[in-house]
Amino acid sequence: MSSNYIMIGGFLGAGKTTIIQRFAKYLDANGQSVGLITNDQGAGLVDSAIGKSNQFPVEEISGGCFCCRFNSLIDAARNLTADTRPDILLAEPVGSCTDLVATVSLPLQKIYGADYKVAPLSVVIDPIRAARVLGLEEGRKFSDNVTYIYRKQLEEAEFIVMNKTDLLDESARQNLNAALEKEFPEARIFEVSARSGDGCEEWFKEVLASEMNVKRFLDIDYDKYGEGEALLGWLNATVQIKTDERGPTDQEFDGNELLEDLARALRTKLEEAGAEVAHLKMTLTPIGDPYEIAAINLVRGDSDPELSHRIYEPMDDGELLLNIRAEIDPETLERAADSALEEAIAINRGLLFKIDHLEHFRPGMPTPTHRMTEV
Repeated sequence: MSSNYIMIGGFLGAGKTTIIQRFAKYLDANGQSVGLITNDQGAGLVDSAIGKSNQFPVEEISGGCFCCRFNSLIDAARNLTADTRPDILLAEPVGSCTDLVATVSLPLQKIYGADYKVAPLSVVIDPIRAARVLGLEEGRKFSDNVTYIYRKQLEEAEFIVMNKTDLLDESARQNLNAALEKEFPEARIFEVSARSGDGCEEWFKEVLASEMNVKRFLDIDYDKYGEGEALLGWLNATVQIKTDERGPTDQEFDGNELLEDLARALRTKLEEAGAEVAHLKMTLTPIGDPYEIAAINLVRGDSDPELSHRIYEPMDDGELLLNIRAEIDPETLERAADSALEEAIAINRGLLFKIDHLEHFRPGMPTPTHRMTEV
C-alpha cells in the first residue's frame, strides 16, 4: 500500500504548522489516517509538540533539512508506516530551505515510487512578509541573500498558498495576488486562512488529487543559498518552570499571560539588538500532560505575538519550548533569551526556572543527499 507524500514548505513564520494541523484534522474527519513529519536544524520543536497535543503520530527529523537528511526522512516515513500505516504523510521542511523538488520530491518519486505518491510542492506565505518582499509595502525586511531564499521558494512552488487572508483588505489581497501571478506565472495560487479555515478545503482537495510535475526544477546558486541560511541565527530551548515552595502557598500562574509577556520581552530585546525576527514560537504544557498546551507565535519584528492555543486552568509547573529564528548572530539570541526568561518568569512572577536544553547556531551549508534535475 502506498502513502500520499505531501510536502508543505514556506518561509519561517508563514503559518505552516497551523495549516498542516488543519489539514490533518480535515483528513481525520474524512476517515483518512495521517502521520506528520517535522523537520528542523536543531532539536526540541514546537511543531512536534503541537502535533502530539492534537494526538497525531509525529516523527521529528533534526540536525538538518530534508534534503540533507534524506535517509532520515525515509526512516521517519517507514516508522510511521510501521506503527500506524497512515494514508497521508504531511511533511513540513525547515522554513529556510529551498530546492526541495530536485532534492526531496523527485528522489522520493524515482527511488521509492512504489511506496509513495508524491504531491505537488505547496509553499505557504505570510501575506505581509510577501508584500514587502515583492515591493508592494514598506516595512522591516531581510537582507538580500535571505530574500533570495524566500523568492526561490516561491519560484519552485506548484501551489502558492496565500495564508492569513483575514489580515488583508480586498485591495491588498488583489494586489498581492496580481503580483504573485505576474512573477510566478507557473504556480497556482490559493487564498486561505488557516485560522478560520476559509479557502482551505479547495486547496486540500487539489493537493490530494494531484501528483508532482517532474519537469520543474530551480536554477539555484548554492553559494548564495548557503550564505543566506548562514545569516540566520537559530535557538531552541527547553525550560522547566515551577512555583517557589518558599513563597506564598497560592502561587499558581496563568500560562497564557506568561507566554504573552515572555514573547513581548523577547521582541523588545531582539529589536534593541537590531535583529529581524523570522519566527519566534513557544509552547507551554503542564508537567506530565502534553495534551494540555498553550502556544504563541511572533512572525515579524514589528508584529504582535498571537496565542494559537490556550490553557484554561492555572498552573503550578510547566515545560516551555522556545524556538527563535532571526537574522542576527546566535550569541545575541542566547543573551536575549536569558534576559527575557529572567525578566518574565523570575522577576515579574517570582517563579523558578531551569534551562534543561539550549542550543544556538547558524545553519551549515546545504549539502543534499541527492539532487535530480532530469527524469
